[in-house]
Amino acid sequence: MREERGQLGGDLIVSEPLELWGAVGGNVNVVEGGKLYLRGAVYGDLTIEYGGRAHIFGRVIGNLTVKRGGKIIHSGVLGGDAINQGGRLFIEPTATINGKIKTLKGETRITKLFDTPPPKRD
Repeated sequence: MREERGQLGGDLIVSEPLELWGAVGGNVNVVEGGKLYLRGAVYGDLTIEYGGRAHIFGRVIGNLTVKRGGKIIHSGVLGGDAINQGGRLFIEPTATINGKIKTLKGETRITKLFDTPPPKRD
């Protein structure tokens, strides 16, 4: 797996496994064969295309879009909307989304911090 640290200006296309500890000044597209582990920041939009995978631990300032055949786990901070257009979107309890969650197609799972039902009272 390739690891990047520091500032990357402009847009980025991820087509291989990449662990990003720095910041991207533009949009990021994860395409088929790409796996992104984001521990830094994206100052644009993040798009997961068909065959792309991602796990967000850091921050995305723009929108997150998951297209058909894409998969993502979101554990970090999202400044815009999370839009599922046919992929798999998993939102962990530690995640923060400042926009809306929109599921047009696909599977969206949102786990709460306490996902178990409350105990029954007698």
